[in-house]
Amino acid sequence: MPTPHYGQPRYRVIADQLRERIESGSIPPGALLPTESALTSEFRASRGTVRQAIAVLREDGLVTTEHGRGTSASPILHGRGAEQTAESGTEQREIAADPELAALFGVEIGATLIGQQRVNRRNGVVESVVRSYRLHRSGQ
Repeated sequence: MPTPHYGQPRYRVIADQLRERIESGSIPPGALLPTESALTSEFRASRGTVRQAIAVLREDGLVTTEHGRGTSASPILHGRGAEQTAESGTEQREIAADPELAALFGVEIGATLIGQQRVNRRNGVVESVVRSYRLHRSGQ
């Protein structure tokens, strides 16, 4: 059972503990966080409180949530010292798998993948560009 942090809302305490796990590598980039049910049990908190904690982490760019898959640690971490002028923009689109991506995913060349590009800027200057790909699931 986590130690209570008096004076802080419960969701902030949970968010801080999950943040520490992500920043320490205990939850590595791209790994799924425990389910809401597991977190409600671990922290002895309501589902709404756990969802608020995850929302804080999402706003800070530490996690992403994908419908039907869950919440995972983001590949780019913005630690507590990140400047307020940091911003990012994400674009997603369907793409045809080139030979390299087809080999990596074990699909045919030309198969539909979802490509996502995230551009991170600090003070208006591009700091990093992260491209990721995933299999296209029918019905998306």
